[in-house]
Amino acid sequence: QVQLVESGGGLVQAGGSLRLSCAASGSIFSIYALGWYRRAPGKQRELVARISSVGTTNYADSVKGRFTISRDNAKNSVYLQMNSLKPEDTAVYYCNAFRGSAEYWGQGTQVTVSS
Repeated sequence: QVQLVESGGGLVQAGGSLRLSCAASGSIFSIYALGWYRRAPGKQRELVARISSVGTTNYADSVKGRFTISRDNAKNSVYLQMNSLKPEDTAVYYCNAFRGSAEYWGQGTQVTVSS
């Protein structure tokens, strides 16, 4: 079992930056692949970025070059550095951990980008 708690969301102007954090507790953190997803109003949840247990990353095309995902297994944490934010990045951001059939979600943190 893995419990995930996100933090770092907030209100920022377009062009600004935010850093989201996700702290995990429970099972062995390092063996899980981790991801950040988001759900904008009226839209389906979408993958933003993912990092494997060995550090391989992939990003949605819409955030490539602006967002960076990283993990610190010693701190049981995963981060999402978001730069050059745009109003269309406004959404609830969710932390995700998965391994095989096991998948866990955080409660989400709101990110609002004003124009």
